[in-house]
Amino acid sequence: MTAPATGRAAATRTGLLDAARVVFTGSGFAEASIADVVARAGASVGSLYHHFGGKAELYLALFEDYQQRQEARAAEAVRAARTAGETDPVRLFLAGSQGYLDGCWTERDLARLFLAGGGPPGFELVARRRYREWTARNATLLRVDSGEPWGDALVLVLTTVVSEAGHEVAVCEDEDTARRLAGDVLALIARIGATP
Repeated sequence: MTAPATGRAAATRTGLLDAARVVFTGSGFAEASIADVVARAGASVGSLYHHFGGKAELYLALFEDYQQRQEARAAEAVRAARTAGETDPVRLFLAGSQGYLDGCWTERDLARLFLAGGGPPGFELVARRRYREWTARNATLLRVDSGEPWGDALVLVLTTVVSEAGHEVAVCEDEDTARRLAGDVLALIARIGATP
């Protein structure tokens, strides 16, 4: 991973990512053109290649930035719950999941893009690696010991349920529907978590 850009370089990088977001979400990875991205960003093709190396790397950087914001939303929600005195692992998981699902609605354009498939070669492996990291963080949050019966499977199931709920939230027609769906899914998870 490269060091964060500073000053003008950071502004150029941000401008390129913002432009890429519009272009990729508007036409998908395959149909998106570098020329459209740089024109929208008011940048040069050379600056895009300098910062990202090409179209595939730009797409992957957009994905990584989105994932980092999603992780930050979930972590902040867990932190807020802990600050409010919550100690139950399932309740903390639910708080983080709510933060994640809120992000799926807030940034539904990106959530839809990354769920639609059709990214650059190797994207599925990058996404799978991120998913495994998320599952591992959830295991830590839920304090699941790998030797615990059903522990690994339960974490995988809960993480998958939240991930799939995020897919559905992102394609909802309106915010009320998205929030109701997210609430219903989290209520089901709470019931599963309450099972002795």
